[in-house]
Amino acid sequence: MTNLDTKTISLDNLGIKNATVRYQLTSDELHNTTIEKEQGVETSFGALAVKTGEFTGRSPKDRFIVKDDITKDQVWWGDINIPFDSEKFDKLYDKVTNYLSNKEVFVRDSYACADEAYKLNIRVVNEYPWSNMFAYNMFLRPTEEELKNFSPEWTVINAPGFMADPAVDGTRQHNFAILNFTKKIALVGGTGYTGEIKKGIFSALNFILPVFKNTLPMHCSANVGKDGDTAIFFGLSGTGKTTLSTDPTRSLIGDDEHGWTAENSIFNFEGGCYAKVIDLSKDKEPEIYGAIKRGAILENVVMDDEGNVDFHDTSITQNTRVSYPIYHIENIQTPSKGENPKNIFFLTADAFGVLPPISKLTPGQAAYHFISGYTAKVAGTEAGVTEPQPSFSACFGAPFMPLHPTRYAEMLSKKMKETGVNVWLVNTGWFAGPYGVGNRMKLKYTRAMINAALTGGLPEGITREHYHIHSVFGLAQPRTCPGVPDELLSQRKAWNNDEAYYKTAHKLADSFRNNFKKFEDYANDEILAGGPPVAEK
Repeated sequence: MTNLDTKTISLDNLGIKNATVRYQLTSDELHNTTIEKEQGVETSFGALAVKTGEFTGRSPKDRFIVKDDITKDQVWWGDINIPFDSEKFDKLYDKVTNYLSNKEVFVRDSYACADEAYKLNIRVVNEYPWSNMFAYNMFLRPTEEELKNFSPEWTVINAPGFMADPAVDGTRQHNFAILNFTKKIALVGGTGYTGEIKKGIFSALNFILPVFKNTLPMHCSANVGKDGDTAIFFGLSGTGKTTLSTDPTRSLIGDDEHGWTAENSIFNFEGGCYAKVIDLSKDKEPEIYGAIKRGAILENVVMDDEGNVDFHDTSITQNTRVSYPIYHIENIQTPSKGENPKNIFFLTADAFGVLPPISKLTPGQAAYHFISGYTAKVAGTEAGVTEPQPSFSACFGAPFMPLHPTRYAEMLSKKMKETGVNVWLVNTGWFAGPYGVGNRMKLKYTRAMINAALTGGLPEGITREHYHIHSVFGLAQPRTCPGVPDELLSQRKAWNNDEAYYKTAHKLADSFRNNFKKFEDYANDEILAGGPPVAEK
């Protein structure tokens, strides 16, 4: 039952009894309530700053899917998709709803998927006002008219203050994020990290869209040019996905989660952006910097007494974040949809410094690199990491993919062939040596390479006249690129030490092959042939 005039709602049907419900509060109201409750402070930008507590990032080992008739034969069970007993879910759900009963809670009706044909209505119930403000920012916002007959299909229940008892509740520790596809509930407890809210719905859509709607869900950003050409950017955290898709010359569709329909259109799942702000600067990332104003939420940043934020301070976490509604970016596509994908970019921050700055992929290579989802951890980011470490996340988003990665890769490969889309592998990482020796590729050159790919500045056909085939990875790297000095296109030449370069390149190629062994039995011959060719060392 909803009354829009008095903004109240009953949660009895969810088992939350006698709660004081704050329904559909505005962003301003939630901002002010957070400050009144001393759960956050206002920064000099006017944005809200909060601390998420014990967890400043997702906890992948505490993410579960209820194993039931819908999921048992479809989900790729294992370390990523951990099964949870349905009876234990029911008991834990009752505990969480009892915990929220008789409390003040914040409820928001919203939806995911900007394409009307794929729309998913969501009700979000939050213990904290700033978590509800995050939901306002990140999900799509219904109009007052749409709210009158709003019927939620999925429910997110978020109780950061509730601690599970692992011995009784079946969790690994006190925090948890559990998806139940039969009951259409995402249950999150014991963690204040807001990313668990959005990733819960993203994970649900990564099952719903391919299984029931013949649509490829993608952990990617997307933008569209003035001629209507859509570009898609895949990349793990720290590879520049949000930065590179936020381009003043192109309209942003979205920065993280999209669907690619059977009709070959693209739509954003979300109504906002959730960007890393480590080392953020106005000069390098003006659009994101400019989006940090009232209505935005900064997470786990360090400030002085005047509310000035130090984006270089990582004493709380390296995963400092900002969420903001997409309309904080000036140049956006409305609604958040695009047609005719022309270019796909796989972004990797290769800390080994051996992958070419940009290379063009065949369909087989594209599927192989999509399944691999490579980037690298740099030395010093974790205890005991003294040199770069390869990091693979299938489909550039393994933690959120309930199906086997080859299911998504085969859908992508089919779409590539149907549309003739160009796929590029872009190394936003190190050049002329590994981390600690070489330098990070300058953003202006990466932007120039991407712009060349988007505008036809790089040749369509892979010929020896225009491309050099990398002897270790089999990748086609352009010999020239508008706006980029030729000497920045060849890693081997820039290293100026062939023996060291090839030794490192072969080491990384071996990592690719070893990682891919777990997928070999599921991959077709074309995908298998897309990996680094086995060559004598």
